[in-house]
Amino acid sequence: MSDVIRHVLIRGTVQGVGFRYWTRRTASARGLQGWVRNRGRDGVEAVFAGPEQAVAEMIALCRRGPASARVVAVEEIAAQPDALDLRRRDERFSELPTV
Repeated sequence: MSDVIRHVLIRGTVQGVGFRYWTRRTASARGLQGWVRNRGRDGVEAVFAGPEQAVAEMIALCRRGPASARVVAVEEIAAQPDALDLRRRDERFSELPTV
């Protein structure tokens, strides 16, 4: 199975509930590359890269999120390798500041 890159926007009660931390830990545990950040009041934004099945599973997990989150929508689109450029140097998966 080949690697894929997906850009994801998660909306709902997803800020102030540890969603970024949960995403970084969950994605890292699955060996994925990428990043996550709060998107102002628009939710949480993430990029996941890795084996297609692992990325799909991660996106499915984002539909629930951590216990205190209330996800109402998850949008995903295919992304290009340059989407990974926002990661911090020497990190496979980065938790980034809010934009």
